[in-house]
Amino acid sequence: MTLLKYLVLATLCQPISSTKAADDYRYNYEIIATDLIMPMTMAMAPDGRIFFNELTGKLRLLDPKTKLVKEVGELKVFTEQESGFLGFALDPEFKENGHIFVQQSLVDYDGQAVIRYTIKEDVLDHSSAKELLRWPVQRRECCHHAGAVRFGPDGNLFISTGDNTSPFASDGFTPIDERDDRAPFDAQKSSGNTNDLRGKILRIRPTPDGSYTIPEGNLFKSGSDKTRAEIYAMGFRNPWRFQVDQRNGIVYSGDVGPDSGNTNDDRGPNGFDTINQIRKPAHFGWPYSRGKEVYHDYDFEKNHSGEPFSKTTPINSSPNNTGLSKLPPVEPPMIWYPAGGSNEFPMLGTGGRTACAGPVFYYEPGFSETDGFPQEFDGHLLVYDWHRPFMVWAKLDGSANFKGLVPFTSSARIAQGDDNGSGQFQIKRPVDGLFGPDGCLYLMDYGETWGVNPDARMLKISYQRGNLPPLAKASLKNAIGKAPLTIAMSADGSKDIEGKELSYEWLLQPGDQSLARSAQAETTIKEDGNYQIELRVTDPDGASSRVSHRVTVGNTSPVVTFLKPQEGDFFELGAPLEYKIKVEDAEDGTSTDGPKASQISAATLVSNDWLNEKNQVSEEATGMKMMKQSDCFNCHAVDKKLVGPGLLEIADRYRGQAGAVDVSTDRVLKGSAGVWGEVPMLPHPQHTKDELHMMVEWIFSLEAGKTGPSLMRGTEGAIEVPDNQEIRGGRLQADFTDFGAGKANPVSAKTIVNLRGRFLEAEMADELLGPQPAGFQNASGKKAIGNISSGHALRISNVNLITISSITISYAVPDEEKKIEIRKGSRDGKKIGEFLLKPTGGWETWSEANTEITPDPERGDLFFIFSNALNLDWIRFNK
Repeated sequence: MTLLKYLVLATLCQPISSTKAADDYRYNYEIIATDLIMPMTMAMAPDGRIFFNELTGKLRLLDPKTKLVKEVGELKVFTEQESGFLGFALDPEFKENGHIFVQQSLVDYDGQAVIRYTIKEDVLDHSSAKELLRWPVQRRECCHHAGAVRFGPDGNLFISTGDNTSPFASDGFTPIDERDDRAPFDAQKSSGNTNDLRGKILRIRPTPDGSYTIPEGNLFKSGSDKTRAEIYAMGFRNPWRFQVDQRNGIVYSGDVGPDSGNTNDDRGPNGFDTINQIRKPAHFGWPYSRGKEVYHDYDFEKNHSGEPFSKTTPINSSPNNTGLSKLPPVEPPMIWYPAGGSNEFPMLGTGGRTACAGPVFYYEPGFSETDGFPQEFDGHLLVYDWHRPFMVWAKLDGSANFKGLVPFTSSARIAQGDDNGSGQFQIKRPVDGLFGPDGCLYLMDYGETWGVNPDARMLKISYQRGNLPPLAKASLKNAIGKAPLTIAMSADGSKDIEGKELSYEWLLQPGDQSLARSAQAETTIKEDGNYQIELRVTDPDGASSRVSHRVTVGNTSPVVTFLKPQEGDFFELGAPLEYKIKVEDAEDGTSTDGPKASQISAATLVSNDWLNEKNQVSEEATGMKMMKQSDCFNCHAVDKKLVGPGLLEIADRYRGQAGAVDVSTDRVLKGSAGVWGEVPMLPHPQHTKDELHMMVEWIFSLEAGKTGPSLMRGTEGAIEVPDNQEIRGGRLQADFTDFGAGKANPVSAKTIVNLRGRFLEAEMADELLGPQPAGFQNASGKKAIGNISSGHALRISNVNLITISSITISYAVPDEEKKIEIRKGSRDGKKIGEFLLKPTGGWETWSEANTEITPDPERGDLFFIFSNALNLDWIRFNK
């Protein structure tokens, strides 16, 4: 895959040692792989290439030098209940033997296995499979399988396993249901069982013949009654991500905790996630304790709480236990935090939890030449959370004693959702990471949601030293028009990230004519023609950057208007959506009459996006999407020459040529001359290399007459809306490029109309006036709006009421009857509908209500006015 260099501007520093504090603006973020499908774990081979696995069964290989990803093999795995291809590790002698150790969910056996395969010439050899270890799991109920696999520095193999216990029938507290046929709800059968491999971290020693031996010093000696000698540490719920310090062999494990939101004096503590430091074999307490607190025994038959379990040596008396009843002493966690704020670790924030222990960083002097991480974090453990999320350093001293938490870097924003405009690089769900021999952090980002994400990717995070070039930004006002054309030029947004004073120069191209040397300037061009105005910014040490914008003198911009559909109109899934567009151009006429009407219609391009419940594009070529968001179509049309060649001409020239995409990407990024004529192409530093690569790939995919359903031609037509129930909204975009005027090149214009589906998630209303989005397990999209009080409202803008006969909602209210009014135009506007809501019996028990609407030819904003507390899941506008 391709490279994204994303230099982030930030100022917050957090000194934590006697070494020089790291400058946050020096962190550099590169996207080195995209299109990952539910990525799980990763490992770097001795040659620097990176293997990574996907939960659905595929093993892939990234070459950081070429940025290309290829499939190494695919395992046949059971994929329900969080199962699948869970994790892997490369043999310490991988360069010589090609061995890889995999934890996978078997399809012909209700259980997991650790299997050794051999990779030959970058292909996984299925015939080489050697099964080292398997253990049964119950698949009647979900979940918790952990699944990471890591080698220690001494060649021992560590394997994490989950408690394989349902968390959904114990009110978020400890699942210890001992009733008949309730073993799937009793973690004493697994985590608390010394004779079971589940809920553990195992340690074995692989042997060359494909079997294993037991290393000295595990939790139980080989041959001990009612124990498994493979167990290194026990008492885990879901130790999903752990790492082994490759210098001292200490294991650091995250363990995902239960869901109880508050401490209950009769049941036990709040649900904590933990980070555990495992210096030696140990027991960490689940299901008898969490954090540093213990649970009470509980009779699920009588719904009665018993005595609290022992803080030191709990007793497992469950009928589902096949191991020892008296368990080893319980070790406390290194870090523990609940869903709410933590008094001990307030830096970790609030929210959902999936604790992960990352790699330990060790500094080397050579990292100054490889852009490795700074010395400030030498010996520190990276700790992150996949769900909340966060990423911080656990500060460790020279003896690996924990000394507190410090921020990762303020140059990164660890959060789901849209970019907040802060300039920070956004990481949505860190899922696994490693430090390479160059000292850089290689990190997989799982993406926005729990499932398959189009934004899942692999990152390389480095730390740049030395003088950094400034950032050039330029804007022009009145850059298209008749001569004489006076243009206002602004360098607002240009900056030196090290705070140095910049010098500015504006140049007219072609000809390199100097126009001005100030950040704000004005110039007048008297002759018709096609120009580029270039801004160069330079710091006192000579580092510079430049950016340019197109100027057209002698032609004016066309005007493109959608006659139908109009802003806010509804569309129907699985049905054609008719459109009609009007184009007006001062030089060429209009699309409705005149000698060029048919030519104008033929030159009009119409594209569409379909949006999911999060307003994310559900289907579209990423490269095309980026080109539409950029100014590419100002200089290039699909099938004719503007400033540069037509995109089809480019595709035809390079189609099928090996390496052409990378070469063209470099030309666009760095600029080129003489490739397509006399007009040079200036550099495009405003785009990342990764973005440009995807744009070029889309261009190369074009073929005459085969632009596809996302790109249509003509001012009238119909687009088939996909019959996809996940679609919530849509956008139509019309682009037109005129035919030029004398010396002046053609000029492009576009217009966009936003459309809505008839089903709207309540939290996606245009404005929430009081209510707040919240998570609900059984709500549509697992979200709804709550925290509603009397007088609160939500607004849905510009609704076409002529196509609505009634409105249906999904709501929850436990006991009292409630009311919602619908008013048009404002909170106090005309009442056009009312819902009388009967009690549903619970805050998460959903029911539907309907109100009829008289069709109205006038569009308007709709306000839903709430009379009292309730939860609202969705709104449907019925045709």
